[in-house]
Amino acid sequence: MAKTDYYEMLGVARDTDASELKRAYRKKAMQYHPDRNPGDQDAEQKFKELSEAYDVLRDPEKRAAYDRFGHAAFEGGGFGGQQSGADFAHSFSDIFDDLFGEFMGGRRGPRGGPARGDDLRYNLEITLDDAFIGKQVQITVPTTVACGSCAGSGAKPGTSPVQCTACQGAGRVRMQQGFFMIERTCPQCGGQGQVISDPCDDCSGRGVMHEDKTLSVNIPAGVEDGTRIRLTAEGAAGARGGPAGDLYIFLSIAPHPIFDRDGRDLHCRVPIPMTSAALGGTVEVPTIDGGRAKVNIPAGTQNGRQFRLKGKGMPQLRGGVFGDLYIQTQVEVPVNLTKRQKELLQEFEKAGDGHSQSNNPESEGFLGKVKEFWSDLTD
Repeated sequence: MAKTDYYEMLGVARDTDASELKRAYRKKAMQYHPDRNPGDQDAEQKFKELSEAYDVLRDPEKRAAYDRFGHAAFEGGGFGGQQSGADFAHSFSDIFDDLFGEFMGGRRGPRGGPARGDDLRYNLEITLDDAFIGKQVQITVPTTVACGSCAGSGAKPGTSPVQCTACQGAGRVRMQQGFFMIERTCPQCGGQGQVISDPCDDCSGRGVMHEDKTLSVNIPAGVEDGTRIRLTAEGAAGARGGPAGDLYIFLSIAPHPIFDRDGRDLHCRVPIPMTSAALGGTVEVPTIDGGRAKVNIPAGTQNGRQFRLKGKGMPQLRGGVFGDLYIQTQVEVPVNLTKRQKELLQEFEKAGDGHSQSNNPESEGFLGKVKEFWSDLTD
């Protein structure tokens, strides 16, 4: 019986690219995978045929031969003839890595050999003032470092690790189940490809030791809350001489007693006396650089009005541009009035009879809206 065309089997055009070919195979492979169709011999056979088709079309040389000669390219010795069960299982293992390795923590690196150390995280809180000017800080990080006695090899000085006999130094062993080839970490060497017959006394063969490491960290001016700083190779040491991981420092900025930050801009609420708001005046406000600035308050300033001080905000990270400082007025109502102050306010209120609309425009406008609202309800 004639074999189904590989392109037709995968449902792709003959000029399809590698990425589209992979997507098509992945979709169909998941549909007919034996784990999803237990006991279904037809699905298992279909899955095997799909894998065979993809194995040919994903290889540029095999694909070119198939495009020219069809299935005949792999019969009677062409490209090594039909694959045996073991060969196919080996091939399928490579296909599985190609397709699904990204979902299993990324593609595998070199087999065996020293493992890379873990990445570490350090949370560091700084002040807004530190974020404004930048800072050099010292931090102490609990980590692992290479053992000084064995130089990280894990073997007693004067001896060396030897190749693992179970995996022949590959770090992984394979076991065939049907036409599948299952690959796993070598249980004898733990994936290292080497075993230590005479371990180091100081590190017990691990090659690393726990230690507190002190580092100097440069905090650039303009950093924001949540900024991440990466220190390459300052993480945990790799086992048996492997490369160290990285250290990631996550910055948080403590709340400031005066300023609120919004990107490069700063906001500051400044209380002003009722008399200054009514008559006008000036108010002195602090700036994040430690200076002072005078803000003119015009007569009749209302609560919540904003004044902008250009260039008095935070610097842009690794740039010379500064944000602005916004001053928001908070008109303060006097408390604990003396008898004389109460008398003066009462005189002020009486003097305003007949002029309330011009003295209190917002109140009058609100009352007008309320009257209109009530009038609509009674109509």
